[in-house]
Amino acid sequence: MSQPKILTLLSDFGDNDVYVAVMKGVISQINPGLKLVDLTHQIPPQNLAAARFCLMNAYPYFPVGTVHLAVVDPGVGSQRRAIALQLAQGFLIGPDNGIFSGITSKNQVIKAVELTNLNYWRTSQPSSTFHGRDIFAPVAAHLANGVSLQELGREINPTTLVKLDIGECFETATGVTGCIQYIDHFGNLVSNIPGSYVQGKTWSVKVANLTMPGCETYSDVQNQEALALVGSHGWVEIAINSGNAYMQLQINWQDTLHVLFLQSC
Repeated sequence: MSQPKILTLLSDFGDNDVYVAVMKGVISQINPGLKLVDLTHQIPPQNLAAARFCLMNAYPYFPVGTVHLAVVDPGVGSQRRAIALQLAQGFLIGPDNGIFSGITSKNQVIKAVELTNLNYWRTSQPSSTFHGRDIFAPVAAHLANGVSLQELGREINPTTLVKLDIGECFETATGVTGCIQYIDHFGNLVSNIPGSYVQGKTWSVKVANLTMPGCETYSDVQNQEALALVGSHGWVEIAINSGNAYMQLQINWQDTLHVLFLQSC
């Protein structure tokens, strides 16, 4: 017996309202046998950078053929495109607002379509505030049900997809400069500097007026002390052992930080 197709969901809807359940209801009306996996619905409202990061880091861990539905959509009801993308490992469904640009920066888009075929929408007159229910959820369900990508709408050039600017990291005379691209549930401040830059080096991080050592684990410093390390996702991050770096250090999204390489004596 073949395994049910996996459909993941990510949104900024939270769990106080029924929005997520409504999307799942729409999906189940089309195919109640789909395996639904919630990546997260706790993306800060309208925070595309957080959605981009979470999708980028979750995507590699799902089997080939997985359909990923993402709805963080501050431009809902506007002229922004609704899209579906085919990649080697799976499919992406959501708004064309840069939410998928983390994944597409590392993986080639095989085919991209704008969702113009109303036959696969829940209604030909979708709500101007809930495309997740009326467009994205039913299209994702049909795609997971075996409908081909080209049936969902008109093909578009992948190079025209919106890219989200989260800042660049670049090498300097003394190390690498980057910025904070994500803040997790624990208050860890995740930079856009790949951990490969610091591998095998003695290093520290400077941000604002603070300098903290580059470490291997949280326990390399005392409780409530700040440190930098490479997190499980592979990026340099700032943390506080048994504390919340975001709240305690007052460092925020997009703030600049510098990795400094220390010279050996």
